[in-house]
Amino acid sequence: MQFSELKLNDAILRAIADAGFKKPTPIQTKAIPAVLTGRDMIGCARTGTGKTAAFALPLIQKLINSWTAPREIRCRALILSPTRELAIQLFRNIQAFAEYTELSTLLVHGGTGYEEQILTLREGVDILVATPGRLLDLYDRKALRLDQVEVFVVDEADRMLDMGFAPDIRKIAPLLPQTRQALFFSATMPKEALQLATGILHKPMQVSSDPVSAAAENIEQTLYYVEKNNKFELLGWLLRKLDYERVLVFCRTRRGADRLTERMQKIQLPVDGLHGDLPQRRRQEILEAFRSGEVPVLIATDLAARGIDIENISHIINFDLPGEPETYVHRIGRTARAGASGHALSFCDPTEKNYLRDILVHLGEEIKIEDQHPFHSEQIKNYSGSVKPKNGPDKKRHVSKIREQTTWRLSPGQRDKLHTESGPKKNARNNPKKKGK
Repeated sequence: MQFSELKLNDAILRAIADAGFKKPTPIQTKAIPAVLTGRDMIGCARTGTGKTAAFALPLIQKLINSWTAPREIRCRALILSPTRELAIQLFRNIQAFAEYTELSTLLVHGGTGYEEQILTLREGVDILVATPGRLLDLYDRKALRLDQVEVFVVDEADRMLDMGFAPDIRKIAPLLPQTRQALFFSATMPKEALQLATGILHKPMQVSSDPVSAAAENIEQTLYYVEKNNKFELLGWLLRKLDYERVLVFCRTRRGADRLTERMQKIQLPVDGLHGDLPQRRRQEILEAFRSGEVPVLIATDLAARGIDIENISHIINFDLPGEPETYVHRIGRTARAGASGHALSFCDPTEKNYLRDILVHLGEEIKIEDQHPFHSEQIKNYSGSVKPKNGPDKKRHVSKIREQTTWRLSPGQRDKLHTESGPKKNARNNPKKKGK
């Protein structure tokens, strides 16, 4: 199928050609006609399959077909994005797709001044891309009204939940017209995201492409068994050995990303780190350096990397395995975009064998093991994975078991005392010292 068969405006087709798109991806083929029908929709497809164009192209088409000048302090289409980086990337795509139309666009997010955004909103805009916090700030300042919105889009719905934006979305939804069209798009769609969507959308149709459990076929996945303390040395060894263009390294925590960045920089490797604690300007500088290739290795957390939509990432390295299999699929989907090939390298220490087991079950396939390196551990390879990580998903179960073992119970025939399985405990109400007071 060609884009011209999707009944898109000539101005949009011209922009698509400029972007170098040849044929629509499966999610675009399914979603674009569905959005044009005007129905609410839930769209789900893994990273790198063109989700942005799947909702942006028909959204622009609908605004062209139902041309109405936006009124003062209003917008005709609202797109919510969870992070500033992702909002910026999304806005750039929207601008490119609408380049040959007369539609006006505006980006609002935290970390920037209000004045210019408020001045632009006074004239009204067709498409507003926003992060939830800044959008509500503008609404509270009476600089924005949402009663003219025709299309409402929540992008990366799963990360919205992860970052605690569900209450904000529930605040925003009632401010919109009841007749608006609502679209939820995401790389993964957990039950919580579906519950949020069904509470806002009206009889939505569901469109999906490529199961979330499936990694791209053109990604070569490799597993490295290594002791936890040797992970730093293994990463340094690989970055000197690999023939890469750009490498994205994933850490589980911000502190871990900082430590890893510092250690790699000390041994003169071209790396930088990205996480949510950095100032907005610094984050943009780091991303631009990574995009241009000036700093070809970027160490990031999952939330920070969510805003990275950069081509030619040749390698993904999971320095820390994620606790959720869906996150693993999403991570490695940052490489091999738009039909290119890529490599995903994952480190596994003893505390992560349980995560690895879940990932393998989720994928339904084995991952190639690389043992020809100086830090390979055959012991970890054969380890059953019975030790749980400190902050792993089994922690709550472990705590519940301890509480169950130490529950106070009445011993038969001794109602005036309470006991645990480990021995008797004094009850404050029956304390003789307190009785004598």
